[in-house]
Amino acid sequence: MRWFKRLGAVLLFVVLAGMLVLGMYVWRSFPQLDGTLRVQGLQSAVTVERDASDVTHIKAATARDAWFTLGFVHAQERGWQMEFNRRVMRGTLSEVLGEATLETDKLLRTLGIMQAAQRQLERMPPEARAALEAYSEGIQSFYTNRPQALQPEFLLLGVRPGQNSKAWEAVDSVGWSLMMALDLGGNWGTEFARLSAAQVVDTPRLWELFPPYPGEPPASKVDLAALYRQLGVYRTEPQQNPKTSGATGGVPFAARLLDDAARRWSAAFVRDAGLSEGKGSNAWVVSGSNTASGKPLLANDPHLGLSAPAIWYFARLQAPKLDVIGATLPGLPFVVLGRTRTAAWGFTNTGPDVQDLYLEQIKPDDPTSYRVEDVQGQAAWARFDQRMETIRVKGQPDVQHTVRSTRHGPVLSDAQSAQARLIDLNRYVLALRWTALEADNKTALAMQRVNEAGTVGELLAAFSDYHSPMQNVMMADTAGRIAYKAVGRVPLRRPDNDIRGIAPAPGWDPRYEWAGWLPYADTPAHGAGEGRGEGESAQPAWIANANQRVTPPGYPYFIGQDWAVPYRFDRIVDRLAATPHHDARSMALLQGDTVSLATQRLLPYLRQAPSSHPLAVGVQRMLQGFDGDMRGDGAAALVFSVWVDELTRSLLVPRLGQERFDALYGKRHFRSTVEIALAADDAWWCAPRGCADQAGQALTRTLDRLSKRYGDDPSRWRWDVAHMALSAHRPFGNVDLLARWFDVRVPTGGDTFTVNVGQYWPNDAKNPFASRHAASLRAIYDLADLERSQFMYQTGQSGLVFSSRYRDMAKEWSHTEYRLLRMAPESIPHTLQLVP
Repeated sequence: MRWFKRLGAVLLFVVLAGMLVLGMYVWRSFPQLDGTLRVQGLQSAVTVERDASDVTHIKAATARDAWFTLGFVHAQERGWQMEFNRRVMRGTLSEVLGEATLETDKLLRTLGIMQAAQRQLERMPPEARAALEAYSEGIQSFYTNRPQALQPEFLLLGVRPGQNSKAWEAVDSVGWSLMMALDLGGNWGTEFARLSAAQVVDTPRLWELFPPYPGEPPASKVDLAALYRQLGVYRTEPQQNPKTSGATGGVPFAARLLDDAARRWSAAFVRDAGLSEGKGSNAWVVSGSNTASGKPLLANDPHLGLSAPAIWYFARLQAPKLDVIGATLPGLPFVVLGRTRTAAWGFTNTGPDVQDLYLEQIKPDDPTSYRVEDVQGQAAWARFDQRMETIRVKGQPDVQHTVRSTRHGPVLSDAQSAQARLIDLNRYVLALRWTALEADNKTALAMQRVNEAGTVGELLAAFSDYHSPMQNVMMADTAGRIAYKAVGRVPLRRPDNDIRGIAPAPGWDPRYEWAGWLPYADTPAHGAGEGRGEGESAQPAWIANANQRVTPPGYPYFIGQDWAVPYRFDRIVDRLAATPHHDARSMALLQGDTVSLATQRLLPYLRQAPSSHPLAVGVQRMLQGFDGDMRGDGAAALVFSVWVDELTRSLLVPRLGQERFDALYGKRHFRSTVEIALAADDAWWCAPRGCADQAGQALTRTLDRLSKRYGDDPSRWRWDVAHMALSAHRPFGNVDLLARWFDVRVPTGGDTFTVNVGQYWPNDAKNPFASRHAASLRAIYDLADLERSQFMYQTGQSGLVFSSRYRDMAKEWSHTEYRLLRMAPESIPHTLQLVP
């Protein structure tokens, strides 16, 4: 018994000691928010205040010290987020995650993000470069004399920031702006999807699968299916899957879990790169003639993939000639969305076609060469540019990856397995031309000047240097002016370009080369003095954008056709027109609106769907009272969403095949295709039983699926249980044992087509209806008194999982509640003095 008591005492001591060590580590991992901290690299003292809304206020004697301190604060609060993002864009994830992320690294090395960033940095005007360098020096200063313990992600993965190089450099900020352009300005995925589908459907059906914007004809009259058949583009023999080690023997269980998680994340990243569908936002600005105060109101909720921590960090930067507050992006030294003392602005994604895929024909007797334009009827040939990339892989030998480029850009089919499986690589490769990679990208300069703007006119002038990704900007100032302007670089295409960039084009044909750039003065605009002298355009009652077509009738330039279907826009316009004088409350109600016009369009087909399922009668009775409001607290929205998913699968899988369908579905919804088929009672899409029977069978499968998952009482089913907003951590969100701690989940309503958007990925095996792409922030700016402006986003300011500030905004966000965004807050709970 004595030995048992001694053993128990030892074990108790070990447990208590472990808890003490863990507690000390947790305590040391928190950033210092109060007191004084000496910081190497500062030129003068800086005050860092956290207000009651948890907005960080940086008050500096110079703009340089303000940017430096923002870098320091970002490193304090979001260190792992920035480290992960830096490794993604540099293609160095495999150094810490192993072979699982090798495909992601290959893709980013192939795109040449960092090479393009370096070219752009070298051409950056001195004032913008100074901001980027000051910011990176602040980050490096934090890690050089680190005042707190590293976040647990660093320790769990054995990563030390800045171990082999600087923790952050100015070129990384340029690279991160390119990654945002990749996320928001990519459409090569849609072009490739058309190429893939054209192998199994004819061109008229292809335009039903990927329809033109409502009311418009297809952008191209080319018979794409015939063109690709004639060229012999498609592979006839199945590709051998590349060998991977796949070894699990002797690998610890925890390591296998992380490897599986990283592999799933990497596969999804590579598959969905270049896909812009669903990546949008809402923004509207109401003039003083339609507000209760007589001054403008501006509302903005950009839609991005939900992550934990959030993509945004709210801060104020104050220095001589600089006073701006709003949403910053960890990785950049500027307020990207926000306001100054007298002006405010918000973004939505324009969605122009700024990427073109080119089929490059390989010379039959020389695989190092590809075809260029014909010269007097004879084919000419050019050599691929090549460089070798060495990718370090944890636990394995380095991988040598050859990157090829053509005159158009990088050869994507060398890095995307889906392209390699489809195309006959002995005859063709796919190369990418993308505006964001051009060397004259001065987006950083534009944002620096935007942060200093005090009027709509000054904002319009500042955005003239903005490059990528192209954005719709809503703006307003305290003088009462409102305006909209599409800002950014978009290519012009030749009049004889009959494919017009909507699908891969023959790279050797000069018709398909770009023919210059759309001048800034000619980009779509409203209330911005477009085509007239400054200030001459009449002030509209309101301007709104929800990623719908922005080119007006008769617009002389073609800049794309793959706009978002206008359900959100139509709902916004309807609600704006319904209230003669708006205030902040009506703005908030509209941002929280969950009525889906897309649901209303298909609802009659569901109500008429025949089903012999035991629950069908009761569910159909419930649906009779459903008006398309995708509220979270009822069953009707859940039934409808699962039914649409089942119906989409039953209509498309027989035509595309399961493998191709699985590759295309999920982040693409194909809702328009379903609408077209049901409206026409199309026997081809609805074969073999007809559309009514297909709708009924889909309802039966829906009820089977829901009763198995949620029980046999539909009154207990809730949409918000299935549709919780899932802000996933990278990479631990894919590790079940860790996700419950690192992810942020909160019940929500809405769907892909509601103003309060909640896009889900129905092909996800675990959470097919979780909201993964939603309002990454909400903001309302009151130009009658900008100190009454409000904001909210979906996690919290801190990136430290132990902190109460990691997820403290989630419930407020889900309830469409707000915090004040003030330059002069009523209380300052935390004050930190940084001194040189």
